[in-house]
Amino acid sequence: MEPFACIMAAVDAIRKVSPLVPGVGVVLGSGLGEFAAHVEEQAAIPFGDIPHFKKVSVAGHAGRLVLGKVSGVPVAVLQGRYHYYEGHDISDVVFPVRVLAKLGIRSLLLTNAAGGIGRELQPGDLMIIRDHINLMGINPLKGTNDERLGPRFPDMSAVYDPAFQDIIAIAQREIGRTARRGVYLALSGPSYETPAEIRMLATLGADAVGMSTVPEAICARHAHPHVAGISCVTNLAAGISKQPLSHQEVTETADRVKSDFIRLLEIVIPKLGK
Repeated sequence: MEPFACIMAAVDAIRKVSPLVPGVGVVLGSGLGEFAAHVEEQAAIPFGDIPHFKKVSVAGHAGRLVLGKVSGVPVAVLQGRYHYYEGHDISDVVFPVRVLAKLGIRSLLLTNAAGGIGRELQPGDLMIIRDHINLMGINPLKGTNDERLGPRFPDMSAVYDPAFQDIIAIAQREIGRTARRGVYLALSGPSYETPAEIRMLATLGADAVGMSTVPEAICARHAHPHVAGISCVTNLAAGISKQPLSHQEVTETADRVKSDFIRLLEIVIPKLGK
């Protein structure tokens, strides 16, 4: 089955469960999935029940699509994601975001857990992504382009909408947090970076590093929804922190900031829906 037909098969299956037309899509990163419980009037579909979706194998990712409302705004929430490092083809990694675009979203909020490189960042910070650097070694738009999904050469000069960044910054201050913006750099993983690699990434201009988000952002802009991004800084990167890095630290820090993260999204999502 061709990629576009697979996307539409998934869309049709989802619409049989819920006729909701979401205006905002949300992707919840490692340890951040609890926000999905705050979606009202929700219908939840496991990824395994949606045609051509893959199952999630990483701790902290529930692997469900949650449709419902946040303060009256229709949303589609991906409670977790699967990753390139799990062995999936990059087209599979971005498949859920392509489905959200065809479900009707106009705005997409991407979240992730990331390692902090910028000296002003501390574990627990919620960094607003202002731009990204793709060092994953692959682009999700590689191959034959289907004009039904977007143009051959999409513009990437403003991937993360400046107005959305301002909305998130104002909301951060509303909940008593300092609004920090930075550049997110994506690597393929799954190993964490060496101290030498982190020094290189800092020289390149990265403020935070992770293993996701960038392919989804590229495909969202390809399909035209406007994009916002938030990185939960769950640890300091290798060489900055003196402690060994672990996924347990990622989930523990995400759990510590979850109340602020949920409050932030409850303020931001209705505004993105406008």
